[in-house]
Amino acid sequence: MIVPETPTLHDWAGGREALVRLLTIFYGHVLEDPLLEPVFRGMDPEHPKHVAVWLGEVFGGPAEYSASHGGHAHMVGRHLGRGITEEQRRRWVTLLLDAADEAGLPADPEFRAAFAGYLEWGSRLAVVFSAPGAEPNPHEPVPRWDWPMPPWQPPAS
Repeated sequence: MIVPETPTLHDWAGGREALVRLLTIFYGHVLEDPLLEPVFRGMDPEHPKHVAVWLGEVFGGPAEYSASHGGHAHMVGRHLGRGITEEQRRRWVTLLLDAADEAGLPADPEFRAAFAGYLEWGSRLAVVFSAPGAEPNPHEPVPRWDWPMPPWQPPAS
C-alpha cells in the first residue's frame, strides 16, 4: 500500500492564488474596521500580495519572502514600535478567520486548526515585537508551520 505524501499547508490551502485572494479580502475588511484601520492606513496596495508570499513560505510553499522581501528580519521590522494592543490582535485574528471562510479556504478541522494556531502564535509575537523597547532577534529564519496532525483522507480502495 502506498501512503500518499502529506501536502504542505500552502498546497492544501490552494497555493499562492488562494492566499492572495484571502489576504485581499482580509485587508479590504481591515481598512473598513475602526479598530484596525489606523494601524494599516496608508498601506502599500501590494501589501496583501506581500503577506501572501510570507504566509506561503510559512506554510511550506516557496521561500520567496526570504529571497525577495527580506525574510524574518523584514517582517519583524514592520511591527517594531507599533504598540499593537490585545484588542487589535484579537480583531485581526477574527477578521482573518472570517476572511478564510469568505475566500473559500479549506474548512476541514485539521487545516483550520493549523491555520488558527499560526494566527494565534504569530499575532501574539507581533504584539511582543511591537511593544516599546522590544529587541527581537533579526537573524531568526522565517518560521515553518505544519499540520498538528495530517489531514484526514479517505482510505485508498
